[in-house]
Amino acid sequence: MLLDAARAQGQAVTVAAIREETDAEIDERAARDAKISVHWLSLGELSKLIELFHKEGVTKAVMAGQVKHKQIFSSIRPDWRLAKLLLNLRSRNTDMLLGAVAKVLGDEGIDLISSTQFLEPLLAQEGALTAGMAAGPGVVGRGPDEEEAKNIQYGLGVARAVAGFDIGQTVVVAAQACVAVEAMEGTDAAIVRAGALLRSLGEGNTTLERRLTVVKVAKPQQDMRFDVPVIGIRTVEVMIEAGASCLSVEAGRTLLFDREALLRKAAEAGIAIVASPRGY
Repeated sequence: MLLDAARAQGQAVTVAAIREETDAEIDERAARDAKISVHWLSLGELSKLIELFHKEGVTKAVMAGQVKHKQIFSSIRPDWRLAKLLLNLRSRNTDMLLGAVAKVLGDEGIDLISSTQFLEPLLAQEGALTAGMAAGPGVVGRGPDEEEAKNIQYGLGVARAVAGFDIGQTVVVAAQACVAVEAMEGTDAAIVRAGALLRSLGEGNTTLERRLTVVKVAKPQQDMRFDVPVIGIRTVEVMIEAGASCLSVEAGRTLLFDREALLRKAAEAGIAIVASPRGY
């Protein structure tokens, strides 16, 4: 999507594809366009990345997709430049790590720009996104009900506190109680964990609502150059599997991939998706 948007604006694009993360489909996309070149690098080859950008005349760069945070504990072999960077970090959370990479790029004359610069239309607009959406014969999407609205209000406070420490950006709530907090494993895994926890309680009588509400936020001082919250169809599929009925994202600071298909699938499943205003 980013390649298509950049090319629509007449930009030639050099892709630094990370072997451990990037889909091989990127080669097929590049083969159809002479203005796109793909170069494969292993995670940890920061010097090689900079050399590539200098060789290709790159002065502006944008991060697309995801490198899982747990990769810093994997078997990657950092080159001397990345090893030096890692040793000098006070902590190894996302902001600290990527901010340091951005500074190294900047020192080399490569400006890391907002990851949403080419994807503005994909940012969530405030409101109940599934409300009134036609999702099939006799199926109309809905907004959050009273219980889900309470979960959202509670979850936003918890999620923003957690995001402020750069631990994760998602919490899963039931009956105004926090069931799961996202950490290094990612959003989908946190939702799966919450669903498994509630299922483990059995189906006995309870005075508490067991429907899960997923609340995803940006960080209080979100750097839009990297780690911008994203949801896609897979998010909804995981919610269905976990028994979650509502998803709250932050308006203007969350990317919705495959927006129409995403909202339609949620509406079909009876899941409400709402984009809450910043500071709600």
